Amino acid sequence: MKKILKVWNNNKGFILFLFLMLFFRSAIADWYHVPSGSMQPTVLIGDRVYVNKLAFDVKIPFTDINLNRRAEPQRGDVIVFDSQASNERLIKRVVGIPGDTVELRNNRLYLNQQPVTVEQIEYPADFDAFLNDRNVAAYYRESFELDGFANTHEIRVRVDRLKRLSSFAPIEIPSDSYWVMGDNRDNSADSRVIGFVPRKELIGRAENVIISFDKENYYLPRDERYSVEL
Repeated sequence: MKKILKVWNNNKGFILFLFLMLFFRSAIADWYHVPSGSMQPTVLIGDRVYVNKLAFDVKIPFTDINLNRRAEPQRGDVIVFDSQASNERLIKRVVGIPGDTVELRNNRLYLNQQPVTVEQIEYPADFDAFLNDRNVAAYYRESFELDGFANTHEIRVRVDRLKRLSSFAPIEIPSDSYWVMGDNRDNSADSRVIGFVPRKELIGRAENVIISFDKENYYLPRDERYSVEL
Protein backbone atom coordinates (compact mmCIF):
# COMPACT_ATOMS: atom_id res chain seq x y z
CA MET A 1 0.00 0.00 0.00
CA LYS A 2 2.83 2.39 0.82
CA LYS A 3 4.34 1.78 -2.61
CA ILE A 4 1.01 2.53 -4.26
CA LEU A 5 0.64 5.76 -2.29
CA LYS A 6 4.19 6.74 -3.19
CA VAL A 7 3.53 6.16 -6.89
CA TRP A 8 0.32 8.19 -6.61
CA ASN A 9 1.97 11.09 -4.79
CA ASN A 10 4.86 11.20 -7.27
CA ASN A 11 2.72 10.88 -10.40
CA LYS A 12 -0.80 12.02 -9.51
CA GLY A 13 -0.73 14.84 -12.07
CA PHE A 14 0.16 12.49 -14.89
CA ILE A 15 -2.26 9.79 -13.68
CA LEU A 16 -5.11 12.29 -13.50
CA PHE A 17 -4.28 13.61 -16.96
CA LEU A 18 -4.20 10.05 -18.33
CA PHE A 19 -7.54 9.20 -16.75
CA LEU A 20 -9.20 12.36 -18.08
CA MET A 21 -7.83 11.74 -21.56
CA LEU A 22 -9.16 8.16 -21.54
CA PHE A 23 -12.49 9.39 -20.17
CA PHE A 24 -12.69 12.01 -22.93
CA ARG A 25 -11.87 9.48 -25.66
CA SER A 26 -14.29 6.92 -24.28
CA ALA A 27 -17.35 9.09 -23.78
CA ILE A 28 -17.02 12.43 -25.57
CA ALA A 29 -14.78 12.39 -28.64
CA ASP A 30 -12.05 10.34 -30.25
CA TRP A 31 -10.00 10.24 -33.42
CA TYR A 32 -9.96 7.59 -36.12
CA HIS A 33 -6.93 6.73 -38.21
CA VAL A 34 -7.95 6.02 -41.81
CA PRO A 35 -6.04 2.97 -43.14
CA SER A 36 -7.72 2.53 -46.53
CA GLY A 37 -9.03 4.46 -49.52
CA SER A 38 -12.65 3.29 -49.24
CA MET A 39 -13.87 6.83 -48.48
CA GLN A 40 -11.82 8.75 -51.04
CA PRO A 41 -12.04 11.53 -52.04
CA THR A 42 -13.77 12.65 -48.83
CA VAL A 43 -11.35 10.91 -46.48
CA LEU A 44 -7.80 10.05 -47.53
CA ILE A 45 -5.41 7.35 -46.42
CA GLY A 46 -3.44 8.86 -43.55
CA ASP A 47 -6.20 11.17 -42.30
CA ARG A 48 -6.86 11.40 -38.56
CA VAL A 49 -10.57 12.12 -38.25
CA TYR A 50 -12.34 13.74 -35.29
CA VAL A 51 -15.28 11.59 -34.13
CA ASN A 52 -18.05 13.20 -32.08
CA LYS A 53 -19.22 10.44 -29.72
CA LEU A 54 -22.04 12.58 -28.34
CA ALA A 55 -23.62 13.12 -31.75
CA PHE A 56 -26.11 10.27 -31.35
CA ASP A 57 -25.87 8.87 -27.80
CA VAL A 58 -24.62 9.46 -24.28
CA LYS A 59 -22.95 6.32 -22.97
CA ILE A 60 -21.41 5.37 -19.65
CA PRO A 61 -17.65 5.88 -20.06
CA PHE A 62 -15.66 2.74 -20.87
CA THR A 63 -18.86 0.80 -21.64
CA ASP A 64 -21.46 0.43 -24.41
CA ILE A 65 -24.34 1.18 -22.02
CA ASN A 66 -26.51 3.89 -23.54
CA LEU A 67 -27.87 6.50 -21.12
CA ASN A 68 -29.57 8.80 -23.61
CA ARG A 69 -30.47 8.49 -27.28
CA ARG A 70 -29.78 12.07 -28.38
CA ALA A 71 -30.25 12.03 -32.17
CA GLU A 72 -30.37 9.83 -35.25
CA PRO A 73 -27.92 9.64 -38.16
CA GLN A 74 -29.10 11.42 -41.29
CA ARG A 75 -28.53 10.64 -44.95
CA GLY A 76 -25.10 11.91 -45.86
CA ASP A 77 -23.58 11.66 -42.38
CA VAL A 78 -20.13 10.09 -42.21
CA ILE A 79 -20.18 7.67 -39.28
CA VAL A 80 -17.70 5.48 -37.44
CA PHE A 81 -18.99 2.16 -36.12
CA ASP A 82 -17.77 -1.15 -34.70
CA SER A 83 -18.91 -3.68 -37.29
CA GLN A 84 -19.58 -7.13 -35.88
CA ALA A 85 -19.98 -8.46 -39.43
CA SER A 86 -16.45 -7.45 -40.43
CA ASN A 87 -14.97 -7.55 -36.92
CA GLU A 88 -13.36 -4.13 -37.28
CA ARG A 89 -14.01 -0.43 -36.87
CA LEU A 90 -15.18 1.22 -40.09
CA ILE A 91 -15.91 4.68 -41.46
CA LYS A 92 -18.64 5.01 -44.10
CA ARG A 93 -21.37 7.36 -45.31
CA VAL A 94 -25.02 6.86 -44.41
CA VAL A 95 -27.03 6.67 -47.63
CA GLY A 96 -30.21 5.14 -46.24
CA ILE A 97 -32.07 5.49 -42.93
CA PRO A 98 -34.88 3.35 -41.44
CA GLY A 99 -37.85 3.17 -43.80
CA ASP A 100 -35.87 4.11 -46.91
CA THR A 101 -35.66 1.92 -49.99
CA VAL A 102 -32.17 1.88 -51.47
CA GLU A 103 -31.13 0.64 -54.92
CA LEU A 104 -27.97 0.83 -57.04
CA ARG A 105 -28.02 0.61 -60.85
CA ASN A 106 -24.65 0.70 -62.55
CA ASN A 107 -23.23 2.83 -59.70
CA ARG A 108 -26.22 5.22 -59.82
CA LEU A 109 -27.91 5.43 -56.43
CA TYR A 110 -31.70 5.47 -56.06
CA LEU A 111 -33.44 6.50 -52.83
CA ASN A 112 -37.14 5.73 -52.45
CA GLN A 113 -37.39 5.04 -56.19
CA GLN A 114 -35.85 8.42 -57.08
CA PRO A 115 -32.39 8.74 -58.69
CA VAL A 116 -29.88 10.71 -56.64
CA THR A 117 -28.55 13.78 -58.44
CA VAL A 118 -25.01 13.32 -59.81
CA GLU A 119 -22.67 15.63 -61.73
CA GLN A 120 -19.21 14.74 -63.03
CA ILE A 121 -16.41 16.92 -61.67
CA GLU A 122 -12.66 17.30 -61.93
CA TYR A 123 -10.54 16.26 -58.96
CA PRO A 124 -6.80 16.50 -58.17
CA ALA A 125 -5.09 13.34 -59.38
CA ASP A 126 -2.62 13.32 -56.49
CA PHE A 127 -5.41 12.17 -54.17
CA ASP A 128 -5.29 8.85 -56.04
CA ALA A 129 -1.60 8.26 -55.34
CA PHE A 130 -2.19 5.13 -53.26
CA LEU A 131 -4.83 3.54 -55.50
CA ASN A 132 -4.00 1.13 -58.30
CA ASP A 133 -7.06 2.07 -60.41
CA ARG A 134 -6.28 5.79 -60.58
CA ASN A 135 -6.04 5.76 -64.38
CA VAL A 136 -9.62 4.52 -64.77
CA ALA A 137 -11.40 6.55 -62.08
CA ALA A 138 -13.87 9.40 -62.39
CA TYR A 139 -15.33 11.74 -59.79
CA TYR A 140 -18.92 12.86 -59.33
CA ARG A 141 -20.78 15.23 -57.05
CA GLU A 142 -23.69 13.36 -55.48
CA SER A 143 -26.60 15.16 -53.79
CA PHE A 144 -29.29 13.87 -51.43
CA GLU A 145 -32.41 16.03 -51.37
CA LEU A 146 -35.19 14.26 -49.48
CA ASP A 147 -37.69 15.22 -46.76
CA GLY A 148 -36.37 18.77 -46.61
CA PHE A 149 -32.81 17.59 -45.91
CA ALA A 150 -29.94 18.11 -48.37
CA ASN A 151 -26.40 16.78 -48.44
CA THR A 152 -23.77 17.11 -51.15
CA HIS A 153 -20.50 15.19 -51.34
CA GLU A 154 -18.09 13.70 -53.86
CA ILE A 155 -17.83 10.06 -54.89
CA ARG A 156 -15.31 8.08 -56.92
CA VAL A 157 -16.16 5.32 -59.43
CA ARG A 158 -14.37 3.24 -62.00
CA VAL A 159 -15.26 3.99 -65.62
CA ASP A 160 -13.50 1.11 -67.38
CA ARG A 161 -15.82 -1.67 -66.23
CA LEU A 162 -18.67 -2.41 -63.87
CA LYS A 163 -17.87 -4.50 -60.82
CA ARG A 164 -20.07 -7.07 -59.07
CA LEU A 165 -21.17 -4.56 -56.44
CA SER A 166 -22.09 -1.77 -58.87
CA SER A 167 -25.76 -2.82 -58.86
CA PHE A 168 -28.23 -4.29 -56.38
CA ALA A 169 -32.00 -4.66 -56.27
CA PRO A 170 -34.19 -2.40 -54.09
CA ILE A 171 -33.69 -3.01 -50.36
CA GLU A 172 -35.94 -1.63 -47.61
CA ILE A 173 -34.08 -0.59 -44.46
CA PRO A 174 -35.56 -1.89 -41.19
CA SER A 175 -35.88 0.08 -37.96
CA ASP A 176 -32.73 0.90 -35.99
CA SER A 177 -30.58 0.02 -39.00
CA TYR A 178 -28.68 1.98 -41.64
CA TRP A 179 -27.37 1.39 -45.13
CA VAL A 180 -23.84 2.73 -45.50
CA MET A 181 -21.49 3.00 -48.48
CA GLY A 182 -17.98 4.21 -49.11
CA ASP A 183 -17.50 7.26 -51.31
CA ASN A 184 -14.95 5.22 -53.28
CA ARG A 185 -17.81 3.14 -54.61
CA ASP A 186 -15.87 0.38 -56.37
CA ASN A 187 -13.36 -0.07 -53.55
CA SER A 188 -15.43 -0.31 -50.39
CA ALA A 189 -16.59 -3.25 -48.28
CA ASP A 190 -19.75 -1.55 -47.02
CA SER A 191 -23.40 -2.55 -46.61
CA ARG A 192 -23.19 -4.31 -49.96
CA VAL A 193 -20.87 -6.77 -48.18
CA ILE A 194 -21.62 -6.52 -44.45
CA GLY A 195 -25.35 -5.77 -44.67
CA PHE A 196 -27.28 -3.30 -42.52
CA VAL A 197 -25.46 -1.46 -39.76
CA PRO A 198 -27.39 -1.86 -36.47
CA ARG A 199 -27.75 1.35 -34.51
CA LYS A 200 -26.12 -0.23 -31.46
CA GLU A 201 -22.83 -0.44 -33.39
CA LEU A 202 -22.56 3.34 -33.83
CA ILE A 203 -19.60 5.06 -32.20
CA GLY A 204 -20.18 8.58 -33.45
CA ARG A 205 -20.23 11.02 -36.35
CA ALA A 206 -16.98 11.83 -38.15
CA GLU A 207 -16.98 15.62 -38.46
CA ASN A 208 -13.61 16.84 -39.70
CA VAL A 209 -10.00 15.91 -40.37
CA ILE A 210 -7.66 16.79 -37.50
CA ILE A 211 -4.41 16.13 -39.35
CA SER A 212 -3.30 14.04 -42.32
CA PHE A 213 0.03 12.31 -42.93
CA ASP A 214 1.28 11.72 -46.47
CA LYS A 215 2.96 8.32 -46.85
CA GLU A 216 4.36 9.33 -50.22
CA ASN A 217 6.10 12.36 -48.69
CA TYR A 218 7.92 10.84 -45.70
CA TYR A 219 4.70 10.94 -43.63
CA LEU A 220 4.78 14.73 -43.47
CA PRO A 221 1.46 16.46 -42.71
CA ARG A 222 -0.64 17.54 -45.68
CA ASP A 223 -1.03 21.30 -45.34
CA GLU A 224 -4.35 21.36 -47.19
CA ARG A 225 -6.00 18.77 -44.90
CA TYR A 226 -6.11 20.66 -41.58
CA SER A 227 -9.69 21.01 -40.25
CA VAL A 228 -11.34 19.77 -43.46
CA GLU A 229 -15.04 19.30 -42.78
CA LEU A 230 -16.64 15.99 -43.80
